[in-house]
Amino acid sequence: MKKMTLSKALVTYFCSIMLLFAGSIKAYAVTAQEIDRAVDKALQELFEKSPEARQLAKMAKGILVFPKIYKAGFIVGGQYGVGALRVNGHSVAYYKSVGASYGLQAGVQSFGYALFLMTDKALKYVLNSNGWEIGVGPSIVIVDAGKAKNITTTTAKKDIYAFIFSQKGLMAGLGLQGTKITPFHPEQEK
Repeated sequence: MKKMTLSKALVTYFCSIMLLFAGSIKAYAVTAQEIDRAVDKALQELFEKSPEARQLAKMAKGILVFPKIYKAGFIVGGQYGVGALRVNGHSVAYYKSVGASYGLQAGVQSFGYALFLMTDKALKYVLNSNGWEIGVGPSIVIVDAGKAKNITTTTAKKDIYAFIFSQKGLMAGLGLQGTKITPFHPEQEK
């Protein structure tokens, strides 16, 4: 019997983790109504934990919300989730968030994030783009609890502010760099 090399063992391990990861995501198509309910719940939770996010929402031209992103990896990782773009409190478009990463990482987790589009330019970019990568295009600031307390109508000068919330699971490292956002058309409930 041949010995399994370390690289083959790692590939086997990674494939096993990704299969488990894929199994945790719904196998059937997600409806617009399901996304909207999840976005409502996610925004409510974000606003309860960060009143500053609620204040920023009042100034935003739109909010792109991904209520649940699933991420898994061991050396090589991936993440996936769906969300909605809200303008004046209504969903106007739906998006997928997909990312891949490589490096020192291990674990499985879920989290949500909201992108507060502060300028007309940022809103138009998202609406007119056929897909874009975070870090390419409008300038984005990831907001932590400390920075959120200092954002006001006079200091909110960047195109997009990102809040990460509802983190669950264990994963070394969390970021949005390299995440690709593309529009999609969810199923309608019947």
